[in-house]
Amino acid sequence: MPDPAEPRDPDSPRPHALAPELRSAVIMAARRIRAERGSADLTDPQYSVLVHLEKRGPLTPGQLADLEHIQPPSMTRTVNCLAETGLVAKEPHATDGRVVVVSLTDAGRSQVAETRERRSRWLAHELEVMSDDERRRLADAVELLQRLARA
Repeated sequence: MPDPAEPRDPDSPRPHALAPELRSAVIMAARRIRAERGSADLTDPQYSVLVHLEKRGPLTPGQLADLEHIQPPSMTRTVNCLAETGLVAKEPHATDGRVVVVSLTDAGRSQVAETRERRSRWLAHELEVMSDDERRRLADAVELLQRLARA
């Protein structure tokens, strides 16, 4: 039985040679996309908190810390900063006065939408200057990248 790590087509890139190049390209592309920010110029962790709140609704700082895989005191600082800028609101928990619930404000929702729009606009512009063949190749790669992300 052939080794699955070895390609069958001799012209196909070897997995161990392709892996670091693909990893590097994906990281650099993600960094470039993340560089497109809304007018609030949020840090990546701050933006991530807003996205979690948009997707999941109100959460406690502890829940946000778990989602971000960071310590609760770090998340408390992030939440406090976002609250000071009016992007999130903090309210007492309905049944436990020791706990705060964080929710997205309209201003926070606007920042998420603006950042997404800027990122999509930048990427669409870059895709427009590519050839039809390059865009087709990228479209084919999307499915493969999504499969990698789910692995």
